[in-house]
Amino acid sequence: MPVLRYAARRAGLSLLVALGVVVLTYLIARVVPSDPAGVWAGPRATAAERARIRGELGLDHPVHEQIVSYVTGVWRGDWGVSVRTHRPVRSDLFGLLPNSLQMVLAGLAVGLVVGVPAGLVAARWHGRFPDALVRFGALLGASMPVFWLALLLQMFFASRLGLLPIAGSHDRTVLTQHPVTGVTGLPLLDAVLTGNRAAAASLLDHLILPALVVATYPAAVVARLVRASVMDALGETHIQMVRALGFPERTVLGRFALRLAWNPVLQLSALVFGYSLVNTFLVEAVFNYPGLGRYAADAVKALDVPAVLGVTLLVALLYLAANLAVDLAQAALDPRIRLR
Repeated sequence: MPVLRYAARRAGLSLLVALGVVVLTYLIARVVPSDPAGVWAGPRATAAERARIRGELGLDHPVHEQIVSYVTGVWRGDWGVSVRTHRPVRSDLFGLLPNSLQMVLAGLAVGLVVGVPAGLVAARWHGRFPDALVRFGALLGASMPVFWLALLLQMFFASRLGLLPIAGSHDRTVLTQHPVTGVTGLPLLDAVLTGNRAAAASLLDHLILPALVVATYPAAVVARLVRASVMDALGETHIQMVRALGFPERTVLGRFALRLAWNPVLQLSALVFGYSLVNTFLVEAVFNYPGLGRYAADAVKALDVPAVLGVTLLVALLYLAANLAVDLAQAALDPRIRLR
């Protein structure tokens, strides 16, 4: 089948890209002056202990042999051991990934819900006040630093109004009394699916502010893209014919013009997904939200090379998977696109 052949070919290319990312990151990490064996052993370790640990970690081998050994281990499912936590990097990452992933997905969902209607309003009232308002809001949302916006939301909604928690991912007391049963791996979705209302309410309260911060950039760029795409589509011959047939303007915009805008929006969503996933590093730091961002920041501060490599590889794989999913979705929505 063409779809399966296309997906297999893209998956193969994605693996090559991921391999290049890992090799490049490994080389950059080796350029930075660091001593992973010293981090592993602790500040009071002797030179003999550091030398022994370097041998156990394979750091006494040439760099190219270390790269081959690491890539081979990744292929077998061994992503190395963190020199900071002394636990397998793969276990650390996949234990924290659900928190970051649900924050990014919630932010993207809010961004689409806000950005698409805003872009339609701007296109419908082109050159008038609603258009100027949407463009100003999009410019502000795309340029505002996420850490500053996070601090503003904390100060207003958490500190001043007391409506939402200021930090964390859940209330420990609530989740201790009402533990979440794993279904999909995403804590909030699992709580909803299993009918655990107390846990779902706690997880949602802690997710709202971080998700709103993450949603700001997607909403801004989606609104601008939908506005531009719909305005281009309104000049097409078939759109003018639809208008001539007497269809109301709401139908012309929402049913016909917006259909042509979905493919650019889908294409952009993969880029925004990758950007938002990396952007969560700052958001998690401000909200003290346990996820990949905090783990990566701690790994960088500790010069934990295996953990840094693991975070880089995981983000690259997620971004490549999002691109593949978007390409397949585009082909399904637009029959003019052929999978080759």
